Amino acid sequence: MAKALDLEEQEQLDQIKHFWKKYGNLISWVLIVVLGSYAAWNGYQYWQRDQAAKAAVLFDEVERAVTAGDVVRVERSLADMKEKFGGTQYAHQAALLAAKALQAKDKAEAARAALKWVAEVAPDPAYRDIARLRLSALLLDAGSNDEALAQLSAPFTPAMAGLAADLRGDVMQVKGQKGEAVSAYQSAWQLLSDSPDYRRLVQAKLNALGLDPETASLATATGSTK
Repeated sequence: MAKALDLEEQEQLDQIKHFWKKYGNLISWVLIVVLGSYAAWNGYQYWQRDQAAKAAVLFDEVERAVTAGDVVRVERSLADMKEKFGGTQYAHQAALLAAKALQAKDKAEAARAALKWVAEVAPDPAYRDIARLRLSALLLDAGSNDEALAQLSAPFTPAMAGLAADLRGDVMQVKGQKGEAVSAYQSAWQLLSDSPDYRRLVQAKLNALGLDPETASLATATGSTK
């Protein structure tokens, strides 16, 4: 009986050896890949957390500089942020914050540069849209109407589309293109149905151009039912 068990165990051992000889290298490589991927993922997560923590500290520095009205510190800390943590949301938030402070201190060119950077590199569409809207407004103030329109030409997210249309109307009006301005304002008025206060502002602009959007909408609706 003992011999039979020994033979059976030897058989099983031989089968295991044969299996390992045939598949051992493959199993080892699979384990190496799986464990390596897991280690790499953990390492990446740690790196991201570390980057976010460091970026948050530098963002605080930008915020303190803005609060203090120290333009030199604002520009220096923003430059550091862009160089070291340019891919983080903290950097894009810092640039938007810095741009507002720089504009208030008559550093319009630096403000536009900060906004342009966000508009070009931010992966978050909300940050890009905010940057493009503010940049367009600054370009309009500077008389760079075509550049302002260029910033408004690409599609905006639904939340920002009405504001973009309103600003496009402002640019067209400055350019003396009344028909295009009216069209843009009408689009803005329709898109801003959930923002009654802003919608009234757009309606006032249309009224100044000799158009009542509510009457026009009613006429369009009546015409479509005939």
